[in-house]
Amino acid sequence: MKKLGPDFYNITGLLTEEELLIQQTAHDFVQTEFMPLINQHYENATFPMDLVPKLGELGFMGSALPEESGGAGVSNVAYGLILHELERGDSGLRSFASVQGALVMYPIHAYGSDEQKTKWLPELGAGTKIGCFGLTEPNFGSNPGGMVTRCKRDGGDWILNGNKMWITNGSVADVSVVWTRDEEGIVRGFLLEKGMEGFTSSDIHGKLSLRASVTSELSMANVRVPDSARLPNIEGLKGPLSCLTQARYGIAWGMVGAAVDCYNTAVDYSKERKQFSKPIAGFQLTQAKLAEMVTCITEAQLLVYRLGRLKDEGKMTFQQVSMAKRNNCAMARDIARTSREILGANGITEDYSPLRHMANIESVYTYEGTHEMHSLILGQEVTGMAAYDT
Repeated sequence: MKKLGPDFYNITGLLTEEELLIQQTAHDFVQTEFMPLINQHYENATFPMDLVPKLGELGFMGSALPEESGGAGVSNVAYGLILHELERGDSGLRSFASVQGALVMYPIHAYGSDEQKTKWLPELGAGTKIGCFGLTEPNFGSNPGGMVTRCKRDGGDWILNGNKMWITNGSVADVSVVWTRDEEGIVRGFLLEKGMEGFTSSDIHGKLSLRASVTSELSMANVRVPDSARLPNIEGLKGPLSCLTQARYGIAWGMVGAAVDCYNTAVDYSKERKQFSKPIAGFQLTQAKLAEMVTCITEAQLLVYRLGRLKDEGKMTFQQVSMAKRNNCAMARDIARTSREILGANGITEDYSPLRHMANIESVYTYEGTHEMHSLILGQEVTGMAAYDT
């Protein structure tokens, strides 16, 4: 099996044969079916929707969920390796799979009724239906507790009003997991179906990041839904926050994939590019950059591998996930920039991936909890004192 990137500490030696095969399968899919399309979709600000059924066929959405919940029943490390390879291709591809699995399938699996699970999970896992997750609002991101989207009981139904912003897959979703607050201040989740009266979506245009991804605003104007649309087994912010923990886990893995692609590109280029009659890889300053990059990647690899094993053992904490998300986003951001430096002027063209990754990482660095918010989560864990309103 071919080597897929830097592995300075032989982490592949810690993986099972199944995990190695799954990573190779994901790698081959991305390289053969996605990469020939990415530049066109990035330039046109579109997502290759034709590949979604293939993602489902390969079991790449909600992979660690049990098969009866639409997943593939693989280990969480295997799931992380899938997202690693998807983001090695582009953050838009990994974001699609993350939203579908961690933010849509997971809450239905964890908090949905039997009827909701039967209706949605098989098709979401197969990629024949698409979902989105509505938590962030125009004026509330880092503070989800401030949400103003409301749900009001009306007989046996609920009436929903409000707006959700920066929603991946929003305009193409068949089902939206939307979080609201009722008249008593209790946070509740609902499954809204495309085409419901008063429920609309519009795409956000002019993005300079995550261009190969659908990003939308959701609007609810007196949307009436039956109580059967409510996620019955969860109340409070614990619901959406638990979903974010699942998504952040995947981001931590994905950022390693993006960094690996940047690093590999920089190493290969430095060996071929000649200045002053020799490859620039032979210069001390270039080697110093590459040494720092491979060290940072190795640290991040060890972090997510251990995190995945803890998750498989049921011992993972959300604080550990915050550390991995915070560290690996910052790591990938730096490596993308340094890789572009090594590429010189050629690095600003679509022929090389680091600048595309760099632009995407600016979004990933911010979404699912900013660097600063994860710093505060870790700060509270190590001091026992919250430095923000709880």
